[in-house]
Amino acid sequence: LGRRADEAVGSERDMQLTPAQILELLPQQRPFRFVDEILSADEERIVGRYTFRRDEPFYQGHFPGRPITPGVILLESMCQVGVVSLGIYLFALDHSIEEAREWTTMFVDAESEFLKSVLPGESVTIRGERVFWRRNKLRSRIEMFGADGTLVARTIASGVGVRNA
Repeated sequence: LGRRADEAVGSERDMQLTPAQILELLPQQRPFRFVDEILSADEERIVGRYTFRRDEPFYQGHFPGRPITPGVILLESMCQVGVVSLGIYLFALDHSIEEAREWTTMFVDAESEFLKSVLPGESVTIRGERVFWRRNKLRSRIEMFGADGTLVARTIASGVGVRNA
């Protein structure tokens, strides 16, 4: 019944967050949350999905009569999945879920390319892949695909975790 001190009992490193737990820890909320669901995540990759609702407030002025989703919103959606959500997952693996609640990922930089417009009502799938993760800084290669599988946008983006004040 007793365990030797050197026997593994399971570590935080063995713990994996579920997609629902990652989404629950995502600090952004409506109307500025652009992730409906996390489909999968591991130490290297994450996949999420979002549907741009027809009543999103930014469509009123971008562009009246022919609305398209602003590139900055596409970038925000990609970063919410590929940097913030993946960062939450990696941070919780290295520390704990409880400690992950005490940190927020701040945007650092991005180099992006937009290839196709996203219209109101369209769903996108976002795939992020870790480039590096160290000292609470994450750099990811992120791609966004339309419902038909067409590449919509891609970016290499970074964020850094900061303790909540």
